[in-house]
Amino acid sequence: MVMTNRGEETAAVRDRLPKVSALSEVTRFARMAGHAAFGTGRLVTTSAAGLLQGRPPGTADVAHEVRRTFEQLGPTYVKFGQLIASSPGVFGTTMADEFETLLDRVAPADPAAIRRIFTEELGGPPEEVFAEFDATPIASASIAQVHTATLHSGEDVVVKIQRPGIADRLAPDVAILERLAGLIEISEYGRMLSARHVARDFADGLDSELDFRNEAASMAEWFACLQQGPFGDRVRVPAVYDDLTTARVMTMERIHATRIDDVRAVRAAGHDGEALCRNLLLSLLDSAFHGGVFHGDLHAGNVLVDADGTLVMIDFGIVGRFDTRTRRILRQLVVDLIVKQDYDAAGRAIFLLGAVHKPGSTAKGGADLKNLTTPLSTTEMAAMSYTDLGRQLAAVAKAHDARLPRELVLVGKQLLYVEKYMKLLAPRWKAISDREIYGYMAGIMKEAERDRRARGSAPRGTRTD
Repeated sequence: MVMTNRGEETAAVRDRLPKVSALSEVTRFARMAGHAAFGTGRLVTTSAAGLLQGRPPGTADVAHEVRRTFEQLGPTYVKFGQLIASSPGVFGTTMADEFETLLDRVAPADPAAIRRIFTEELGGPPEEVFAEFDATPIASASIAQVHTATLHSGEDVVVKIQRPGIADRLAPDVAILERLAGLIEISEYGRMLSARHVARDFADGLDSELDFRNEAASMAEWFACLQQGPFGDRVRVPAVYDDLTTARVMTMERIHATRIDDVRAVRAAGHDGEALCRNLLLSLLDSAFHGGVFHGDLHAGNVLVDADGTLVMIDFGIVGRFDTRTRRILRQLVVDLIVKQDYDAAGRAIFLLGAVHKPGSTAKGGADLKNLTTPLSTTEMAAMSYTDLGRQLAAVAKAHDARLPRELVLVGKQLLYVEKYMKLLAPRWKAISDREIYGYMAGIMKEAERDRRARGSAPRGTRTD
């Protein structure tokens, strides 16, 4: 997923997802409708039985049936469920807690099929390639499942193996999703989120995610870009064994670590919750604003904490990218909004990003931006309602016909994940008032000023992208 210098779309060629016929789309849609109807029927039946026993249905019952239906609908909906699990501020705690199992506890695939894929990819069965291999997965998600193994040289590793037939299962869902996105853009919220672009990027990301060699390359690129900045020693990624990695199998070092949302274990290990959230937020900002590549799926199953308190990032199947020009505009936007509180300048930056389409709206949008962003600097994380914030953002978008660039939507998704960890581990922490984050923003401000001076001194007609 790449944004070009002019904000234009780049043509994507999907190598792994097969083309889908109209009949396949219709058949899949009918099955989806059937699963949804069956899930609704289960909920009605369960609710009726509860009422007969004097127990009215609650939100937990609804959440359970929705989660169960999502899991039955297949891997595309499991991915949506992962977003729900990691965003209690938007979807509510009950729903998020219920969807936790979709992060890494989806029902595993048929062992014989997994063994067949492994053998096809690496030329031999697991017991020959490895000294030891556990056929029972330690984690199982939408695209793949993970097994532990030991190399003949003695190193402990984890082996990520793609689910059988996953491309054929994803393709019809992707086709339907892209059609529905066009309908969603009828609403102002859908237009603001650029629903068609998001759907297209989601599909392109899935296509790339089906080749684990892309993930291995993205992991190395992300880690390398952070090593050039001040936060490189606060994060790590597993080492990849390239000779044991193919399109459908990836072998990595095994790192013993705790999920970041396991509050009890994190605190029992003596880790500082504020420090963990600070490091996660800074690594996200620095990789996006300076490195140009950021992790695009920071759900709790992908963010771990090792014994030293270092963040361990895994699963780079989805990454976002900003080109040089976009990074420069974003740095200026952050400075204008948060540091300088120059809302008119922020409106102009948003226009440069191609997000505002109504002529003349940037000049009068400053007041709206001020009303929207001012509470962010004074509200504690535990008290902030991202649902209300989303409604306000939709109202501003409607007034100014704004459509967020799709990579910004992806960043926003990651901030929802970070927000969850803040509420769990550091509910009273005000990120914007944090000394180190403020210092980082001050550095961003200096860069933005240098960029502005450079543009002002460039000869007329010269591009400074």
